[in-house]
Amino acid sequence: MHATPDTDAPDSLALRRARWTLTVIFAAHGAAVGTFATRIPWIQEQAGLSAGELGLALAAPAIGATFAMPMAGRVVHRLGGRGAVRLLMLLWCLGLLLPALSQDLRSLFVALVLFGVTSGMADVAINGQGVVIEKRLGRSVMSSLHGAWSVGTLIAGIAGTLAARAELDTRVHFGAAALVLAGVVLVACCRLLPARPVAGAKAPPRFALPPRATWWLCLVGFCAVFAEGAAGNWTAVYLTNITDASDAVAAAAYTCFTVAIAATRVLGDMVVRRIGPVRTVRVSGAVATAGAVLVAVSRNPLPAAVGFVLLGIGVAVVLPLVFAAVGRASSDPSHAIAGVATVTYSSNLIAPAVVGGVAGLFSLSASFVLVAVLTSGLVAVAGALAVGSRSGAQDDAAEGADAGWHDGRCAGGTTDAVPVGPVATGPAPTDAA
Repeated sequence: MHATPDTDAPDSLALRRARWTLTVIFAAHGAAVGTFATRIPWIQEQAGLSAGELGLALAAPAIGATFAMPMAGRVVHRLGGRGAVRLLMLLWCLGLLLPALSQDLRSLFVALVLFGVTSGMADVAINGQGVVIEKRLGRSVMSSLHGAWSVGTLIAGIAGTLAARAELDTRVHFGAAALVLAGVVLVACCRLLPARPVAGAKAPPRFALPPRATWWLCLVGFCAVFAEGAAGNWTAVYLTNITDASDAVAAAAYTCFTVAIAATRVLGDMVVRRIGPVRTVRVSGAVATAGAVLVAVSRNPLPAAVGFVLLGIGVAVVLPLVFAAVGRASSDPSHAIAGVATVTYSSNLIAPAVVGGVAGLFSLSASFVLVAVLTSGLVAVAGALAVGSRSGAQDDAAEGADAGWHDGRCAGGTTDAVPVGPVATGPAPTDAA
């Protein structure tokens, strides 16, 4: 060990600061998403797009993110965890300006592809930092980090709604938001853990595919993200078309769905620490399946809205737990997360289209029967999250040291990396599989 005594403690002041700093960065990432979402009508009008053209443009961020995320592990390897977060988050925040400056479909599509590229790569980098901190603390924190992301989208959504109501020019709105978020990121990153490879460590491939050991985790994440994407895109449509709800009631149902996800993620770590990740995902899958079935059979607004809330509660913590498990299963968390995120997030890209396709062939209710089938699969394959959840924490640390990675620590507000050996992270949550 070459670390100072205060930083050897898993729950040191520097580590706690890094955890809460990363919480702010997750919120900033979500705030950029929420800021953009509130001004889409202005962007559509500015670019002169039809509804169909807007739909094509809005597919661009997912396309950009899906193709860019596999390369994020290489960036983290070159720059280190903290350097990669700083660069990619700054690009993501400043990229918010591009859609507001677009004048037609072509320029908007290109802008949103770049928007997705920076978003996806920053997403991988911050989740990699989350895995490092969770290993050090020896307890679950990923759910609350993702909860901060959801809270960031909600706060930015409220601010964007007020800006739209005041008829503030979107270019001014996005410019101000980009500068504020970039400033927050710059200040926050000094307290992150560097977590960089030592000289001579083998670089990951330029394009990361999911390691074989994470294939079942990919399936868990795919099912959860598909269900979240399906519900997020079709809640309001389902309420209006199937239950004859008013636009206001449909909007309220969607708001309840998003709030349910945010609240569950904020509180999710307490549940994980109490019953472990495997049981948490099994319970989550059962709750999500009950919600999807309730949606499928509902013909009145209230039970349908309750179904969507249950669906949101059920899928909320699954993806954070998948990323945490991926980090436990790999000596290079960012590389492994990059591969798994590519698979899981691709389901968010196809979910709206698949739901629409099934609705066209059968009915929108039948689409949520499909969602129920996928969420029930979470119960069956939840055991995949047991990887590293018993005694694997120390093995992971040793494997990381053999692979040439050092977890730098920030002590007393410094930003220098301190090379250390394996770190004992304490007992991880256990599950009765």
